Amino acid sequence: MRRRRVQEEAENHERWLVSYADFITLLFAFFVVMYSVSSVNEGKYKVLSETLEGVFQATQKSMKPVQVGQSSASPPQAEVPTVEPFPSQDSGGDAEEARRRLKKIADQFYGEMEALISDGLISLNETDDWLEVTLQNKVLFGSGDAIPRDEAFPLLDRIAKILKPYPNAILVEGFTDNLPIRSRFYPSNWELSAARAAAVVRLLLVSGIQPDRLAAIGYGENHPVARNDTEAGRQKNRRVVLLVARTSNSRLALRR
Repeated sequence: MRRRRVQEEAENHERWLVSYADFITLLFAFFVVMYSVSSVNEGKYKVLSETLEGVFQATQKSMKPVQVGQSSASPPQAEVPTVEPFPSQDSGGDAEEARRRLKKIADQFYGEMEALISDGLISLNETDDWLEVTLQNKVLFGSGDAIPRDEAFPLLDRIAKILKPYPNAILVEGFTDNLPIRSRFYPSNWELSAARAAAVVRLLLVSGIQPDRLAAIGYGENHPVARNDTEAGRQKNRRVVLLVARTSNSRLALRR
């Protein structure tokens, strides 16, 4: 009897392995389920989210059934917004008046900037659609800089007084020579030329020119008017050009 009792007690001590194995199996299944829940397919989740959002935000459907043999009223057509056409250039008598106005502006520049024109610091070029006023860089900015010189302020104020009474659009273009710039403010000549054009625009604004007439453009070292292998040529290429357009719309002038 004692030997049988000892044998039964030994068998009872080993039964905990069954419960332990069941516990490990359930724990493994639990972690598998948790992993599958956490690994959500983002694409399917997005589709489900958009579908539910569309269901809840859908427009209300009609509650009146359509009778057989009756034609349902067609829904009203959505009003298509009209797109305003881009304004065209002046024509006819207006075009002739615009040319006379442009000529009048040129005559004022010739009269009031005679000394600077004689010194070669300002030059003028006229067409039927444009008046091109070229300002040499040395009267406006220092080397590699876009901060106007002290003498640039009264000069641009005089220019603004000539242009202010007229509605003509003014495109301010900045140009540089082809020497690479070494500045922490301007990574390349593109930024320098654009900054100079913007500085001139800002001074014209301060002097009373309407902002919708102005635009600033930077060309960098492109479009030179002289060779860059001489100092004299590089000085000519470093310039700011004011293009006074025949039209009063600066965006239209840019699209020509």
